[in-house]
Amino acid sequence: MAAILSNLRTTVHISIALAILFFVGYALAYDAIGFNGAFWMAVARWTHVVAGIMWIGLLWYFNFVQIPTMPEIPDEQKPAIGKHIAPKALFWFRWGAAFTVLTGLLVAYLRGYLVEVLSFGMIADTYAAQYSFIGIGMWLALIMAFNVWFVIWPNQKIALGMVEADADAKPKAARTAMLFSRTNTLLSLPMLVAMAGAQTLFG
Repeated sequence: MAAILSNLRTTVHISIALAILFFVGYALAYDAIGFNGAFWMAVARWTHVVAGIMWIGLLWYFNFVQIPTMPEIPDEQKPAIGKHIAPKALFWFRWGAAFTVLTGLLVAYLRGYLVEVLSFGMIADTYAAQYSFIGIGMWLALIMAFNVWFVIWPNQKIALGMVEADADAKPKAARTAMLFSRTNTLLSLPMLVAMAGAQTLFG
């Protein structure tokens, strides 16, 4: 067991295999479940939640741990963060954002209300409060993902020295990335109200 847990890749592969076994086992054991549309919707929602945990978890790591702690780290130790930890964290951060959005759109599509929620119910045969409720959450997530890919990531590349830039540009880029990351933190809780509450409130 220690050998398995010592290797992250092996640990994750086994975890995924157990998740698949759980899904498929119940689909095979109960005729009421099967491999129907609800099954694939459940798979899509699970993938959406996993990606969202990766994205928002790292967003909160940056804002609650890394950014506040950086001023306390001795200057000679800071390159370890900037050259090794931050680039790896930003990789999972930005792709977590991308997959959260893509799987969220897939879930809405499979539920048959993608256009309705993106239009806040204005493009719908019958208005339902659910459309505007989820729509607000989806648009907040889209804004946040845009910030990740088109503001935070480009500025972090400058701040961390991953691209060529003037020395004066680095502090400005770092501050811009921080402010937009803080904006995403501000938007994260209301966004999660829609994501976590919709199923309970509206079914």
